[in-house]
Amino acid sequence: MFTALMGAGASLAASAEDDVKAAYSAWDAAFNKGDAGAIAALYSDDALFLPPTHDVIKGPAGVEKFLQGIIGMGTKDHKFEMIEAREEGSIVYAAAKWSATGKDSEGKDQTWGGVATHVFERQSDGSLKVKLNTFN
Repeated sequence: MFTALMGAGASLAASAEDDVKAAYSAWDAAFNKGDAGAIAALYSDDALFLPPTHDVIKGPAGVEKFLQGIIGMGTKDHKFEMIEAREEGSIVYAAAKWSATGKDSEGKDQTWGGVATHVFERQSDGSLKVKLNTFN
């Protein structure tokens, strides 16, 4: 019985990692197409988005507005690289490194990066929606 439970736990961990990688891939693809609306659709209605600006942004509409501004500034080539993901019940939480390119104050190309934390809620269809996103 213990072996069966351990096997189930391992498959849940693999599922969480695979699902988070898929969510990150969808996020990156939408960002790199300039589609802030598609990114916003990945967030739950009660999502909190906490950027390094210290703003508290609520819900998909707020996420879309914020990211449209970032995309509009010429930011591109966004990439998440998962550090780790774990699942507890319907909650999946993950940490990632992120990178993107943009322009500095003089208009020269610049690479940006940092770390991000995501809390997802697994939906009834098995998909993930972001409930909390913070990054630096």
